[in-house]
Amino acid sequence: MDKNFFWGNSISSMQTEGGWNEDGKSKSVYDVRPATDTVSDWHFANDNYHNFEQDLDLMQDLGMNMYRFSVSWSRVIKDGNGDVNQAGLDFYDRLINGCLKRGIQPMICLYHFDMPLYLAKKYNGFLSKEVCNAFIRFGKIVVDHFSDRVKYWITFNEQNLYSMPDTFRIAGAEKAAHTISNIYQIAHNVMYCHAAIANYIHKNTDCKIGGMLAYSEVYPASPNPDDVLLTHRYEEFINNNLLNVFSYGKYSTEVLHYARRHHIQVEMLKNEMNELNQCRSDFLAFSYYQSRTLDSTKIPIDTAPNYYMQYGDKANPYLRENEWHWSIDPQGLRDVLNKIYLRYHIPVFPIENGIGLRESWDGEHEIQDNERIKYMRNHILATKQAIEEDGIEVLGYLGWGLIDILSSSGDMEKRYGVVYVNRTNHDLKDMKRVPKKSYNWLKQVIHSNGTKL
Repeated sequence: MDKNFFWGNSISSMQTEGGWNEDGKSKSVYDVRPATDTVSDWHFANDNYHNFEQDLDLMQDLGMNMYRFSVSWSRVIKDGNGDVNQAGLDFYDRLINGCLKRGIQPMICLYHFDMPLYLAKKYNGFLSKEVCNAFIRFGKIVVDHFSDRVKYWITFNEQNLYSMPDTFRIAGAEKAAHTISNIYQIAHNVMYCHAAIANYIHKNTDCKIGGMLAYSEVYPASPNPDDVLLTHRYEEFINNNLLNVFSYGKYSTEVLHYARRHHIQVEMLKNEMNELNQCRSDFLAFSYYQSRTLDSTKIPIDTAPNYYMQYGDKANPYLRENEWHWSIDPQGLRDVLNKIYLRYHIPVFPIENGIGLRESWDGEHEIQDNERIKYMRNHILATKQAIEEDGIEVLGYLGWGLIDILSSSGDMEKRYGVVYVNRTNHDLKDMKRVPKKSYNWLKQVIHSNGTKL
């Protein structure tokens, strides 16, 4: 690995911080989601709000030199479009300064699905141009405050998810009609917001910013030409369409043609398109966890490509899966690194990777998470092969939730960390941080810059 290679940890605010009603924080949509038999509420997470110094010490001990976290919109701006909450900025000042003191470069993500509750209820989130304006204001406030110390930025976590059916939940638009036109409107509004912040950063700072996708490699389920065709089409609509804007400011010709041909109604204002046309990226980031296959025979005729995986998703019989049926495919990571870089020739950056496993601690013995070590070793090896054998420019490798956090569904039993956090879904216990077997393995990997795997 290059001497400047980034090794680090990625998290989101709502899955990590806690402190949900402290120091002037207003509510997000997550703060009102109740616990169930199988998931926690979002009020305490792993209490990083009160324990971030300890967590940063663990990252420093591991040898990490990057920490990617999200800034809670509701913590910084009252109800998303009100007054600035100075106490919120102060918290992130302490967190960022703590990173820098330990030689850890912070990376800020501005939005990780945590829509301010007020904006979700009043405007249906990112379906509304009012919310776009509020987000751009929030983003510029955060950039102005932190860009002297934070040099790497992303706007939206896994932005291509806004082109899929789940967009209504993550965009704060759950009450909106679940139509294809609304999917395209939300996706465009989010892209406009990204472009506006990216252009602002490039014009006013010396920072770097990139777009980010959730990149699940999708293979044709068979040599059936229809499987191949629909897989290519899905890739164009879900991945390349956004990568095109991130890279050179243009939507995919195929996607625009499809929208016109099928009379999909999207309001794209002139000033928004001007922002998109100027958009460029310093790197292209993505999360990678698994791959799937696409079976065209399961997809109804005339289904929009955005829905293909809702019908055609099929497990790969050649791959192992974890308990939650997420496949294990390090070769897919190598292929994604190749596809993005060879098409756009912009540095690529996998900023989320990991495996969820069910684990418990007996209060005494080290957790033997050999499956996690195997998973991470093979994915880091695939990254090294992309760099050394394929000539791909890769900025770093960031694991996901390497100090246990709530899963994306709120399940504390699905753990990604190399550090165990002593709580369950319904019992907070003492939240003690306990390194697992994988902790010492990863420490060796990072301190050797990837030579000792």
